[in-house]
Amino acid sequence: MSATYCEYSQSQPIHRLYLDTEYGFPIREDSALLERLALEIGQAGLSWETILKKKEGYKRAFEGFVLDCVAAVGPDPRQEQRLLADAGIIRNHLKVHAIIENARRFSLLRDSHGSFAGWLDSHHPLPAEEWRKLFKKTFLFTGGEIVRSFLLSTGYLPGAHDADCPVLEKITALGPPWFIKPL
Repeated sequence: MSATYCEYSQSQPIHRLYLDTEYGFPIREDSALLERLALEIGQAGLSWETILKKKEGYKRAFEGFVLDCVAAVGPDPRQEQRLLADAGIIRNHLKVHAIIENARRFSLLRDSHGSFAGWLDSHHPLPAEEWRKLFKKTFLFTGGEIVRSFLLSTGYLPGAHDADCPVLEKITALGPPWFIKPL
């Protein structure tokens, strides 16, 4: 039997910090949601540890994930090339392009729903498969595992923590969307 993330992180300081302070905690700010989606996109095909080590590099490269700043990258190809030359992030053209384009799509959703969290809330609750379909239709580079991980890590799907994990109590006290019954 393989260890759960809660069990695994106990002996891995970088994972433990993420588990104890971020993973599964509800997120409402567009910049933090964009950052989390960007990190999940960056992780595709790589280890989560690699991404956690590059987290500050991503934040610096993408200007703190300020939505309007990221959405404004381009059409000057030098701006995207600057990102592709930055060793602080995963330098994959498809991933970098998806982060920028998804920021633009977040902006459109902000216009129609007040915020990206508002858009997520307008669709909550959905089964994981329906979330996957919705993300695939709405965003770039959002396969099933990226969507599942994003929604778990931001409090929209249950299961980020084991039932006996002490962090779960902290998270449920904050009222993540998966814990709150819709009206």
